[in-house]
Amino acid sequence: MSSQHTPYWNKEMPAHPVVAVAGATGAVGREMLKTLEQRQFPASRVIALASSRSAGSKVAFNGPGSVDGFLTVEEMTHDSFEGVDIALFSAGGSISEEYAPDCVRCGAVMIDNSSAFRMDPEVPLVVPEVNPDDALLHKGIIANPNCSTIQMVVALEPLHKLAPIKRVVVATYQAASGAGAAAMQELYDQTGDFLEGKEVHPEKFAHRIAFNCIPHIDKFLDDDSTKEEWKMVVETKKIMHDDNIAVSATCVRVPVLRCHSEVVNVEFESEVSVEAARAAFEAAPGIIVMDDPAAALYPMPALLEGTDHTYVGRLRKDDTIAHGLNFWVVADQLRKGAALNAVQIAELLV
Repeated sequence: MSSQHTPYWNKEMPAHPVVAVAGATGAVGREMLKTLEQRQFPASRVIALASSRSAGSKVAFNGPGSVDGFLTVEEMTHDSFEGVDIALFSAGGSISEEYAPDCVRCGAVMIDNSSAFRMDPEVPLVVPEVNPDDALLHKGIIANPNCSTIQMVVALEPLHKLAPIKRVVVATYQAASGAGAAAMQELYDQTGDFLEGKEVHPEKFAHRIAFNCIPHIDKFLDDDSTKEEWKMVVETKKIMHDDNIAVSATCVRVPVLRCHSEVVNVEFESEVSVEAARAAFEAAPGIIVMDDPAAALYPMPALLEGTDHTYVGRLRKDDTIAHGLNFWVVADQLRKGAALNAVQIAELLV
């Protein structure tokens, strides 16, 4: 964020703010509206914004500003944020960059779901269960982390309090909806085509997603890692305020509609027992432990669509390193990985 913008961020947030949702017709935007409604966010009015193509359409929302359970979508312009207190953005990085100066000029706090500002040193990157105080240090923009990073750091934070984390190795199994509503539809369509013996034509993914796993999310970088993997590395360090944590990530797209899953291996500076880790998980905000191997109980995407917590299971010791643990993490990336985390940040401001 440029320092040329007029600083206004010490203004008092009203108890009942006006909230705008930018990108309201997208998968995350709709989930933001649903989350605002379900959590009874104390808005005085909610405004749905999208491109001119969507202006005039209706999106479901039963709350302030709605009529008969719907909001009428307004075209987002550079004047849309006059009178807005909080702007929840999920419209893509280029749109966020274009409209950020307007939010700042109008006095609206932008909570941005794109990657546009995440690594800007002047923009806090916030997961409320991990670094809530950072939200109050904003200068008009707060960044929502990457979905796969959010659920991992929610699980890492209680462990990091037991003993400093030395190294994390994570492999993700990321749902199609992480690439948007059109990607979800592509999984539906390709599955039907494949089962009917028809030729499959990938559009949103580099390869066929139906009955396949694709170890390629976002673009490849010079070191042959992907940008998604890079995000998990740098965002974890920023959120947890610890540049000494080494992170190695491999991110994979799988034929699941909703909920990202991760297998996480953690190496600590000193011993952390399975029992201590389990107790820390059970006491941590936002985490539910599902871990009973004898009963075949563990988190699975098919069971957890639409839920708000981060679920942990398959907790066990890693005897191949001095102080290691393995566990499995599942969360709905449209909820905790995007919409819910953004609304929780807004709740911190109010």
